[in-house]
Amino acid sequence: MEKLVISKKIEHGINRDMIGLFFEDINFAADGGLYAELLENRSFEAMRSSGSEHNFVIKEDFLYAWSSLNGKNENLEVSSNEPVSQVNPHYLRFTADNENEGFANKAYDGITLRKGAKYKLSFYAKEVSFLEGDVIAKITKDGKTYAEVTVDIIKAAKAEPDHETRMLGRCPAKKWIKYCAELVATDDVTGAVFEMHLTKSGILEFDLISLIPQDAVAGIFKKSLFDALYGLKPGFLRFPGGCIVEGTSLFRRYRWKDTVGELKDRKINTNLWGLPGGNVLRGNETPDSHYMQSYGIGFYEYFLLCELLTSDKRECKPLPVLNIGVACQFRSFDTVPVDSPEFEEYVQDALDLIEFANGDTDTKWGALRAAMGHPASFNLEMIAIGNEQWESDHVDLFERYRRFEEAIHKVHPEIKCLGTAGPFVNHELHKGAWDFYYDEAKKKPNSTYAVDEHYYVKPQWLYDNVDFYDEYPRDVAVFAGEYAGHDANQSNSMEAALAEAAMISGMERNGDVVKLASYAPLFNRIGHSQWTPDLIWFDDKKVVLTPSYYVQKIFSEYAGTATLELNGQEKTLREKELYISLVKDGDKTILKAVNASNEDKTLCLVDERGNKLSARVEKVTLMSAAGTPKKIVKTEAVNKEGDAAIPVGTMTNREICEMRAPEDCVYTMEFANMEGEIDVPAGSFAVFSW
Repeated sequence: MEKLVISKKIEHGINRDMIGLFFEDINFAADGGLYAELLENRSFEAMRSSGSEHNFVIKEDFLYAWSSLNGKNENLEVSSNEPVSQVNPHYLRFTADNENEGFANKAYDGITLRKGAKYKLSFYAKEVSFLEGDVIAKITKDGKTYAEVTVDIIKAAKAEPDHETRMLGRCPAKKWIKYCAELVATDDVTGAVFEMHLTKSGILEFDLISLIPQDAVAGIFKKSLFDALYGLKPGFLRFPGGCIVEGTSLFRRYRWKDTVGELKDRKINTNLWGLPGGNVLRGNETPDSHYMQSYGIGFYEYFLLCELLTSDKRECKPLPVLNIGVACQFRSFDTVPVDSPEFEEYVQDALDLIEFANGDTDTKWGALRAAMGHPASFNLEMIAIGNEQWESDHVDLFERYRRFEEAIHKVHPEIKCLGTAGPFVNHELHKGAWDFYYDEAKKKPNSTYAVDEHYYVKPQWLYDNVDFYDEYPRDVAVFAGEYAGHDANQSNSMEAALAEAAMISGMERNGDVVKLASYAPLFNRIGHSQWTPDLIWFDDKKVVLTPSYYVQKIFSEYAGTATLELNGQEKTLREKELYISLVKDGDKTILKAVNASNEDKTLCLVDERGNKLSARVEKVTLMSAAGTPKKIVKTEAVNKEGDAAIPVGTMTNREICEMRAPEDCVYTMEFANMEGEIDVPAGSFAVFSW
């Protein structure tokens, strides 16, 4: 039995809102994931990506996901003559030679419907030669229809005008019209297909064909995934990435201004994660080479998501990440010179973003926010300058940061600017970055609020570095913006989750310098992985909450406002494979304990006078469903060199997901009487609150 003295002395205050979310559109996190849209390539702007770092090819493939129902694909044409929007100029022209001919969308792994559920259909259509007839939209599988609706098509005229009538303008113009309808599922189905039929022969043009479940949160977010996020009660949301902020080139970078306004006018972009470069599949082309960013979730929706994720526990604060004129350094050398007019456009984008988020409705960007439905400010407080850049012969990171920070604080001294320490810790790039931010802080204390650190590491590294932040200077705060434990199989195991919990206990003990922390990545659509492990796994039928998810949930639910003195006891307990933190939240004392050993542990809790503590405690325990942590061993998912990436062709993405599937875990909460002792089971993470 180990003794632990529970002190009432506060060591320092901490940020109760430390635990947040990092969202990046990887593993189909947005399109095909949190964004509730069911159809793929709804605007006929798809591209096909291939290549390798510093050598990518992106080609047009506008009809991806669409096909003719009668096999005559020549009846499907893509045009850009008179688009709905010049920003996304391509649209479909469909010719029906006979009545009831149509076309289909394969959707993401097929469409899943729930009996009785309603689905909102919308699309733009323009008459070319369609004098009579309507459009029938339906969801089918194996010849059976599961939902159907007829949409009346407005006709410009009852007969085709002759040449002279057209020339003199005596005929009505044929214009794009937006149609909306509702489908109701008559039964449950998975893997179904979306179809559109013309009831009569003729030619119609279509664009922005959309199908969204009626239960989508705010009409935008897939309810099951939103609920999983809400369950974490996050303190902030970092968005939109991640490497997609940078792009494989600056032409393909994330431009926030492309993601706001009407959906039809949001310029669709390729997704960097459709290319090789993750830790799942490599090669010249991935199975998801058409992975795109529709921007159905754009910057407005990210800000809105923060409001929706605000709970009775805390406000979820927005934390946008900005491109600094540098493409992804792992994939490209593309930059704009810091003394160029082009660079000033990037800086202005930052200032305009603050205006979009916070500006009065009589400003240009504040007026757009209001027109989109949110006159009130989004109360933006923080901005991250750059994602994962580092100083190199090609990138002058420090000067770029300085230019952004000075421009922002000249107009908005209240905004907290966050810097980046690059993709690694314990590296000369990491040290050089921190030296820069510390020097800047000496000259101007508010120059940097926090520095973003990233580490994807083995579980043992996390255990070995629980005290990582003990000796950090307190001049500039830390943002642990991307981290995760990667076991040998790169799966969401209890082994990794316990190590993460141990590491976060160290962050919490150092909460006076570690202000923000977010696990990464957030989502993984099963069968469409570019990277594992991930916090939440899902497909159209289920949501899998991983052991790492529950670790985040526990630290969020049982956060404190101050740490209590341990006086080195945590170091002694580490020798017994016990990792602890002790915090205070109002009148509550909260003890978190990770038992990384294979033996049950008992802690004797005493006050500062040596008296055993007695109290009614709320106890939460997380452990493997098998009772002890599963030690993941190397499988075929790891080649003999130890690289966890699968050579293309070895197995399918779904097979990889099965091999790296999250370990089953048990999360329990109960009330019990504590009489001086608490038990921490082997291979568990336990919290005691009294």
